Amino acid sequence: MIRHIVFFSAKRRDDIETIRQGLLALGTIPHSTVFEVSLNTQVDPLSDEIDIVVYAEFPDVEALAAYKAHPTYAATTARVRPLRELRFSADVVAG
Repeated sequence: MIRHIVFFSAKRRDDIETIRQGLLALGTIPHSTVFEVSLNTQVDPLSDEIDIVVYAEFPDVEALAAYKAHPTYAATTARVRPLRELRFSADVVAG
């Protein structure tokens, strides 16, 4: 299983909800077994830069690649990229 975790920060605080709503479209792509878009609670006193977290699970590398190749992924990237400041992504093999 692959855990796909992406952290986003908004350029402007007013755009956080717009980014979150845009990222929810990724959940319509059929290759993940778990998909969540959450606001960061920002309780860590050392870092408050992350506004939104995308968490997804995929059965294998091929499913993750199919997810990233889906047209909705490209459309979502085009919609969200101008509004975000930072984006950090990690793909972790579980187990």
